[in-house]
Amino acid sequence: MAAVFLPGNLQDEATCSVCLEFFKDPVSIECGHNFCRACIVKSWKDLEMDFPCPQCREVFQQKSLRPNRQLANMSEIISQFALRGAKGAEEDGLCVKHREALKLYCKDDRRTICVVCDRSREHRPHAVVPVDEASEEYKEKIQGRLDFLKKERQELLEFKVNDDKKTQELLKTIETERQKLLVEFEGLRQFLHDQEHILLGQLDKMEKSIAKRQNENITDLSKEITLLNKLITELEEKIQQPVLEFLK
Repeated sequence: MAAVFLPGNLQDEATCSVCLEFFKDPVSIECGHNFCRACIVKSWKDLEMDFPCPQCREVFQQKSLRPNRQLANMSEIISQFALRGAKGAEEDGLCVKHREALKLYCKDDRRTICVVCDRSREHRPHAVVPVDEASEEYKEKIQGRLDFLKKERQELLEFKVNDDKKTQELLKTIETERQKLLVEFEGLRQFLHDQEHILLGQLDKMEKSIAKRQNENITDLSKEITLLNKLITELEEKIQQPVLEFLK
């Protein structure tokens, strides 16, 4: 999109020669030149007499500021018209306000400006450098940051690789210990199984031995009881005999 240009003399008529911007609250002084009210007031700030015109340098004995409403209206119309071509001017690399090439960079405002902007009140105290120099400076800063980020990424990648290696080694160690424990517990289970078999066998033998001994004891006791029963019976019969027969 091509930029829309205002005729140079028309734009000059709507521009303050002090701030180099479109008039804001323009006033006329005795010589007929016009300025922004704030610009001329600032220019005469410390003066009590002999007030010079900033443009033609004619000196006046008194302050005389006459509002110029027609110029104010014209400046407003021209500034609005200028804004319509702002987008096209930006695309063509031109200053929106002054239609000059954007050859400078304002570090304070962090934007490109033209040589007219550089002379304006807005940017006069700012740090301004050529766009090529600013571009190189910012490229160096970005490159430095990029190198730092790449280094940081490399360190993280190396850390990740080392961490993965340590993790794999740890997992391998854990698996080795697991297999070792499985073997040990398998041996322990086999040992316990064998001990169980041996102890159960011993208990079984003891049980059989006790049962056999018990049976033998019962048999012996039964015999003794039988003998005792027989003896008791004989004695009971003896007691029942008559006296003479009992004493035989």
